[in-house]
Amino acid sequence: MSQTPTNQSWGGRFSEPVDAFVARFTASVEFDKRLYKHDIQGSIAHATMLAKVGVLSDAERDSIIDGLTAIRSDIEAGQFDWRVDLEDVHMNIEAKLTERVGIVGKKLHTGRSRNDQVATDIRLWLREEIDVILGEITRLQQGLLEQAERHAEVIMPGFTHLQTAQPVSFGHHLLAWFEMLSRDYERLVDCRKRTNRMPLGSAALAGTTYPIDRSVTCELLGFEAISGNSLDGVSDRDFAIEFCAAASLAMMHLSRFSEELVLWTSAQFNFIDLPDRFCTGSSIMPQKKNPDVPELVRGKSGRVYGHLMGLLTLMKSQPLAYNKDNQEDKEPLFDAVDTLRDSLRAFADMIPAIQPKVAVMREAALRGFSTATDLADYLVRKGLPFRDCHEIVGKAVKYGVDQSKDLAEMSLEELRQFSDQITDDVFAVLTLEGSVNARDHIGGTAPKQVRAAVGRGRELLAQR
Repeated sequence: MSQTPTNQSWGGRFSEPVDAFVARFTASVEFDKRLYKHDIQGSIAHATMLAKVGVLSDAERDSIIDGLTAIRSDIEAGQFDWRVDLEDVHMNIEAKLTERVGIVGKKLHTGRSRNDQVATDIRLWLREEIDVILGEITRLQQGLLEQAERHAEVIMPGFTHLQTAQPVSFGHHLLAWFEMLSRDYERLVDCRKRTNRMPLGSAALAGTTYPIDRSVTCELLGFEAISGNSLDGVSDRDFAIEFCAAASLAMMHLSRFSEELVLWTSAQFNFIDLPDRFCTGSSIMPQKKNPDVPELVRGKSGRVYGHLMGLLTLMKSQPLAYNKDNQEDKEPLFDAVDTLRDSLRAFADMIPAIQPKVAVMREAALRGFSTATDLADYLVRKGLPFRDCHEIVGKAVKYGVDQSKDLAEMSLEELRQFSDQITDDVFAVLTLEGSVNARDHIGGTAPKQVRAAVGRGRELLAQR
């Protein structure tokens, strides 16, 4: 077997170098190097705290901070040589720091371990990513509000079981997605609170004998609280699991939205038009315009669900405290974040550009007896029990099916054969506009209520 030099940060106890394959197999630098900014941020705060409590001199602190700042510049300029033999982002940066500033670089790790270091880095990184995702949710919601206000009076069929149920405002339909995204936003804000707790100072598992002041690093790094138990501090990954759970719900919502967009752009529905920049064509069928963005988002929901199950499985049998298993937390978390963020960005760009086909939607709402419930409600107001009204309207619908006539197309004489309570005022409730306008209450589909909901939505976004 080929061998690679033993990592000098821990190799004193070992009598032979690590096997080259094992070094590659156990290394995480290829994926955790994305944490470089947060690793340096945490190290600068740690060095500042060590100087404050007298473990480092001010000159040593300044030398470390200058070296770390220069390393960050090198990484961002693409001039940093990442080494697999140094295993991870932490040791790569520490080794380069020692190379730059000498033996003082080795003092940086005083009072901490890679265990609490990585736990801190991930939380700093995820906190920042959650903020970006919250911004994309807000941007998507703004687009939905604009579309809902613009199309408050556009009528489309509402569905249950994918069968025509009742007419609704297109704006009202879009606001359903606004509500789902609001819950996603709330969950992520809540998740951020538990992510924003600092494990730094837990060291390997038991804390440290050095006179550290965790409140200093907590304040410098912007954490809201300090982890209360060192064993839990280094081994907790609840926050990552919680994020993936919230991300799974958000992706489920986007997947449902995607399914509707795919249906609505099909020739069979033809409800909306998606701009060409969000679609692709076929290599063999020149007429095709495929809604690839919503299709891909629908497909990507599965990978986020998988990451949630993967992290739950990763943690379910781990004894306290840190175990190497936890190296496997990063790739699923990273991908879940990337997938949710990019999916939201795609939707936030796409939704304001959707164009409803108003005439097609209206014609579809006229099919399928969508005002049948309105006729039943009309008869209830005439004093009949609802169950009797239900039966009366069911017979009227059967007649309409046989005659190929919608309820609104029937004459008064035709309608009165089912109930003598029906008079000529019935046609006001059988129109699409009459049906939609009648649902004039909070949460209803009346255009007046849609505009009111848009106003409430704007107030909500303004408070964020």
